[in-house]
Amino acid sequence: MVQAIVTISDHANRVLNIVKAKYGLKDKSQAIELVAEKYEEEIMEPELRPEYVEKLNTLEKQKGIPFKSIAELKKIVED
Repeated sequence: MVQAIVTISDHANRVLNIVKAKYGLKDKSQAIELVAEKYEEEIMEPELRPEYVEKLNTLEKQKGIPFKSIAELKKIVED
């Protein structure tokens, strides 16, 4: 386990106290850990959200532009 001394704003401190109370946690370390886990689930892993899956399905249905060489691709992109 890693130990760290952190400086947080009064607002962040109040938020952590609320998280701690809401989930019945022992200390703010557990509250920080919970917030980090939620952040990871909801923000760092967007592929799990339905909007992301829908976007992927839309992209898979799109057709690409065929090209035979890099020069031909460059010409298509620059035009």
